[in-house]
Amino acid sequence: MPTEARLSTLETRHAALERRITDEGQRPAPDTGELHRLKLEKLRLKEEMERLRHRPH
Repeated sequence: MPTEARLSTLETRHAALERRITDEGQRPAPDTGELHRLKLEKLRLKEEMERLRHRPH
């Protein structure tokens, strides 16, 4: 998959995770385990996006 297409896919997934984190955090009794898992996944995606952006072409 070309770099730009991969970045686009990762950005879409990252935004979806952000929405899920927000939704979970606004629940009356948020699942802290789920919040932690979602935040770790979001961080992993962000790190992968940064690697792709700064990789030599």
